[in-house]
Amino acid sequence: MTKIHETAIIHPKAELDENVEVGPFSIISEDVQIGRGTVIGPHVQIDRWTTIGEACQIFFGSTLGNPSKDLKYGGWRSYTRIGDRNVLREYVSISRATTEDGATIIGDNNLLMNWVNIAHDTVVGSRTIMANFATIAGHVLIEDDARIGAHAAIHQFVRVGKMAMVGACSKFVQDVPPFTVSDGHPARVCSLNIIGLGTSQIHPMASLSPETIRCLKSAYRTLFRSKVNLTQAIAQVRSEGEPDAEVEYLLNFIENSNRGIGI
Repeated sequence: MTKIHETAIIHPKAELDENVEVGPFSIISEDVQIGRGTVIGPHVQIDRWTTIGEACQIFFGSTLGNPSKDLKYGGWRSYTRIGDRNVLREYVSISRATTEDGATIIGDNNLLMNWVNIAHDTVVGSRTIMANFATIAGHVLIEDDARIGAHAAIHQFVRVGKMAMVGACSKFVQDVPPFTVSDGHPARVCSLNIIGLGTSQIHPMASLSPETIRCLKSAYRTLFRSKVNLTQAIAQVRSEGEPDAEVEYLLNFIENSNRGIGI
C-alpha cells in the first residue's frame, strides 16, 4: 500500500508502485514512475519524465528531473532515469538531459550525500559514493565503484574510471584513470587506489584479486612513475607485464581518453 501524506501533490498521470511513501509537501509531476518500496521524503520535487527504481531513499529537499540548465535546451522531452536501491540525501539535484529523448542516468546502489549536483546528460554507474557538495557537470561519465570527494568539481565531458577516487576540493578538467587516486588544482594522478581495489562494502565481488592488484601496481609504476611518456609506457606494460584484463582496461582507458590524463 502506498503512503502519501495529505499535503503532497501527486499528478494523476504519475505512476507509483506498491509500498511507495511520499512525505509532506513533496510534488510529483506527470510522466513520473516510482518503483516499489521507494521512500520520498518531505519537500522533494520530482519533475516530468523521471523514472526512479525500487527501494530508493530520497531525502528532504531533493530535486530530480529538473530541466537541463544547458542554454541549448528547448523544453522538449528528455529523461532522468534512476536505478534501484539508491540513497539520495538532502538537497541532491539531478537534471534531465539536454538532447531530445536523451537521458541522465544513475545506476544502482549509489550513495549521493547532501547537496550533490548532477547536471544534464551525465551517466553514473553503480555502487558509487559522492560526498557532500560534489559538483558533476554535464556529459560526465562516472563508472562503477568510483568515489567522489566532498566539494570536488568535475568539468563537462570528463570520464572517471571504475574504482577511481576523486579527491575532495579538487578541480577535474581531464579524465581520471580507473583504479587511481587523483587530487589537486587541477587534479593529477597521485597514487593507486589500493584500499578501494581490495575492498567493496556494497558489492564484495567488485573487489580485485591479489594477483590483479599486483599487476596494477606494476603497471602504475611504469605508467605514472617512470620517465618515459605515456605512449611508450603503455607499450612497455604490454610487452613486459603479465596479461591481465583489468590492466588492459586501464591501458585502453588511457589510449581512448578524449580529454587526456592529468599526470
